[in-house]
Formats: sequence, structure tokens, C-alpha cells
Amino acid sequence: MQEFEHSPQPDHRQSVRKVTLPSGKTIDVISFEELPTSPASPASPVDLHVCPDCRSELVYPVAWEEAGRTSWEVSLRCPNCEWTLTSVYDEDTIQRFDATLDCGTEALVADLRQLTRANMEYDVERFSAALGAGHVLPEDF
Repeated sequence: MQEFEHSPQPDHRQSVRKVTLPSGKTIDVISFEELPTSPASPASPVDLHVCPDCRSELVYPVAWEEAGRTSWEVSLRCPNCEWTLTSVYDEDTIQRFDATLDCGTEALVADLRQLTRANMEYDVERFSAALGAGHVLPEDF
């Protein structure tokens, strides 16, 4: 009887992130992180968008830069209580934070579009009323 060996688990974790270059071209950056040899207890995930002082969910990054192959140094600020912190976070935490920031950006853009449309409708109504009342004359142009 022939025995087959199981292939060992990889001793690294691969992560991929997209980087947009100043030219507009997007590239994938692949990083490898060594996995710990002894199993560590999983830490509870950190929600970077939540202020630890006032619990506001509006914390945003002031600056961030790579601190290693799979870690980032991020400066955070809470607009409600002015709490600030600069610390290093792992790739998973940063990816969750980035996804939360993307959702917030999408919500802001949707609100901006709605407000822009409402303002334009109001301007058109006022201009139409001025035309109808004879307050806009050819000499105005």
C-alpha cells in the first residue's frame, strides 16, 4: 500500500490591493505575509470609523502610509470630540476601514446629487416665474 503525503499548508498569506498611479492606470500589488507558527487567539476586529471616546461613527483618516508589507500607519481624527490617534494597523483592518469609507463616499455623492437636482429645479422654477411675470427682458442678455 502506498502512502500519500498531504501537501503542507502555506506558511504565508497573500494579499492584493489596487493602486491607482498618477497616470490613471490601476495596478495590482501582491504582498506576502509570513503566518505565525503558533496559533494565536483571534483579536476582535477594530472599527476605525468609530471614535473610542465619543462613539461617533464619523472618524476619518488624516494621513496614511505603508508601514510594512501588510501594515499601514494611519492618523485618525474624530470631528465630534477632536480625538486623534496615529497607529499601525494590519491589512484586514485597513481593508474594512476602506470599505466603510467607500460606503460613506457613495452616500455623500448620492446626497450631493439629490441636493444639486433640488437646487437646479428651484432655479428653473424661479427663472420660469420671472419670465412669466415679464421680469426678464432681452436687454438682460
